[in-house]
Amino acid sequence: MTELSLHERPRADALRLGFTEPAAEWVEAAPVGNGRTGAMVFGGRSGTRLQLNDSSVWSGTPSAGSTALDELVAGGAGPERLAEVRAAIDRGDYREAERLLYSFEGPWSQEFLPLGDLVVTEPTDARAAGSGAAGAAHAARPYARELDLDDAIVRERAGVDGSRTTRTVWASAPAACVLVHLAYDEPSDVVLELSTPLRLERTIAGADSGSASLALGVRLPIDGAPLHEELVAEPLVYRDERHAGAAAYDPYAAIAVAVRSDGVATADGTGIRLTGVRRALVAIATDSTGRRWWQGDGSDLTAAARPALIADTLRLAERAAATAPAELLAEHLDDVRPLLGASTLRIGARRAGLFDVGRDVLRGGDDALTATVLTQFGRYLLVAASRPGSPPANLQGIWNDQLRPPWSSNYTININTEMNYWAAESSGLGVCHRPLLDLVERLSVTGAETARRLYGTRGWVAHHNTDPWGYSLPVGAGHGNPSWAIWMMGGLWLTDHLWQHWRYSLDERFLRERAWPVLVGAAEFALDWLVEDARTADGADGAGDGNRGLRTMPSTSPENLFRGPDGHAESLAQSSTMDIALIRALFGRVTEAAGVLGLEHPVLAEIAAALPRLVGFAATADGRLREWGADLVEVDPDHRHMSQMIAVYPLGLIDPATTPELAEAALATLDRRGPGAMGWSWAWKIALRARLGDGETARELLREASAPFERDHQRLAPVDGSEWGGLLPNLFSTHPPVQLDGNFGFAAAVRELVLGTAEGAVQLLPALPEAWADGELLGGRLPGALTVDLRWAHGQPVEVVVRRLAEASPRVVDVELRGRRMRVPLESHATVLDLSALVPTGAGVR
Repeated sequence: MTELSLHERPRADALRLGFTEPAAEWVEAAPVGNGRTGAMVFGGRSGTRLQLNDSSVWSGTPSAGSTALDELVAGGAGPERLAEVRAAIDRGDYREAERLLYSFEGPWSQEFLPLGDLVVTEPTDARAAGSGAAGAAHAARPYARELDLDDAIVRERAGVDGSRTTRTVWASAPAACVLVHLAYDEPSDVVLELSTPLRLERTIAGADSGSASLALGVRLPIDGAPLHEELVAEPLVYRDERHAGAAAYDPYAAIAVAVRSDGVATADGTGIRLTGVRRALVAIATDSTGRRWWQGDGSDLTAAARPALIADTLRLAERAAATAPAELLAEHLDDVRPLLGASTLRIGARRAGLFDVGRDVLRGGDDALTATVLTQFGRYLLVAASRPGSPPANLQGIWNDQLRPPWSSNYTININTEMNYWAAESSGLGVCHRPLLDLVERLSVTGAETARRLYGTRGWVAHHNTDPWGYSLPVGAGHGNPSWAIWMMGGLWLTDHLWQHWRYSLDERFLRERAWPVLVGAAEFALDWLVEDARTADGADGAGDGNRGLRTMPSTSPENLFRGPDGHAESLAQSSTMDIALIRALFGRVTEAAGVLGLEHPVLAEIAAALPRLVGFAATADGRLREWGADLVEVDPDHRHMSQMIAVYPLGLIDPATTPELAEAALATLDRRGPGAMGWSWAWKIALRARLGDGETARELLREASAPFERDHQRLAPVDGSEWGGLLPNLFSTHPPVQLDGNFGFAAAVRELVLGTAEGAVQLLPALPEAWADGELLGGRLPGALTVDLRWAHGQPVEVVVRRLAEASPRVVDVELRGRRMRVPLESHATVLDLSALVPTGAGVR
């Protein structure tokens, strides 16, 4: 028999999060994942629970979007009605424009679903877990649980009657399994129970000596509606099994558990039982027809393939269970360490060691440590949630225990999905970016038909929400407020991710074969979406005036409202700043890409003609960055969205050096919006303050965002941000509800304070808070395929090394520190900077 022992110890220099009690509820559990399968590890003194997800298990089918598009067009949506909408807005008839636009709203995008639960019970200790004195003694027995953020391992130790139980959990991408190693000082009896909250279709169980397996075949719903949608009679809709055989796509999933032990194993449809065991290895595998469709490998996706899907999933688990735990762990570490260690950040003196989450991170009063932890935690979550071959990380990463999760736990592409990946390239996780790039390419296909039939344009479009099926229609089901439902720029923002992948890698093949077609398609849509102002059809320059030149209409600023002439809250306007910023950035990138690739394309001449006629960025009468094409008054001055600020971050079209007056207007906008109020909004505000050089306010925002959330986390807070969120006991960001975009965003925003990622120069400590006087960033990535190692003390850089990662990387760079700049030639591999020209002798903290 292959060796079952596992001699695993944490590294002395690893960053580990400690918990002194098992998780009593989901928001206290520790997340693990391999991009395919996600698990929330609860732990326990007499067993553990793993709540299971598969990143490809969603409601819906591949054809749902095209069917919905047919229905919208049949109902009258299309280019002619769009012309009516524009005419209504031009004459100020907002009610009529909204009424017409409701006919463009399709059904909701689909839901990310929970798949299963594995409960491990150790009956030999059940007697101690009762009530009274015995139960109190049991609860007082030693227990420790930790999440290793550098090695992606959950470790548990529980003391029982003088003996010790050790559990080690990791999600292995090479093995495509979640693995649980169980070790007991004394022979023990263990029960494993596997269940699903979805519709169980079949169970397969088997056992042989010390090994056993159990697999579940699970039917998935063909449609789902978000929690906030109250008008649906049936939130989850399943296909009638009588019709399953005739469908080209069968929504189906499988969960398999295989166990190998040194005891005796038996199995039936209810679970697996181990007797007299001291060592056991549990392997959990998941799969679905959704993943096979996503990968496009030609697999049979019909109901006839159900047995094969279950058998393949079971083989994955059994293959892993038959492998030595030490070998599985070694290949896991070979996989995750290059990712989690590609770039590390330490602010202050502490990074290595075990930190109690409640005492040290949430309530320790050391915001430098908190910033260090949150940066690596965000990176850890991205490595766990997003790997090639599976859909990208959604609103909750790949972890969800609810059949109707808030906002469907989907892809919300007016800020949230993009934020999930802001830290991908800058922290050395370009490989984890690929699932989102795959989704953008898929949307460029589905969105082309939507653009043509709904709007009469070339290119492709996406709106407010999407899902792995590439849903590209407006959502809202005919009654969603246009302020969020009617927004045609989702695709343009997503193209920023293809551009960033190119800029950080300088992979010309990627630019030519994958990015270029998508960028051109988005530009074609933008060109056709722009319309002439009837009063200036001669092509007058509209710079700085929202009613001249070329305009976008209808235009919204997600998800904000302004006061109309009669005081009514309005959403529909012209040429919102966000629209124009996205179009400007896209046009510039298409032009630059064509130059790099040496390509000629008709769209280039159209872009050259359109660019000078776009609305310019401008300030309002009271000095803030204008949000709409005209100087309008927002309904909510503290609104959580800051859509006009996309021009500052991430697009970099406004900055203090090149556009100082607009940068001042942007700061005034941030001041007007104020602090608060939820994870993603805090993260964006921190990143914006970093770009604008305001590190002190950024630090205060991080302190707000990282406060422990101590209200009822199950009561959903108002979406207007009137109640602030915070961090849950497992460090998940919540409003509530839980949304991990905040966690991902913190990783990007904190780094922006230390090493600027804007194009143009290597910006050292661009917005370092005074209290963060000492620290170290290793492997910080920059556009141009550069990496920077930076160590600072007393607020000044003391060691900087710049490396070129590609042949096309620049051979000369400008390095900037607080207004001082020097030009540095780069060696072929690594260049140690002479800082004497930047750091005056005796300089210290500012």
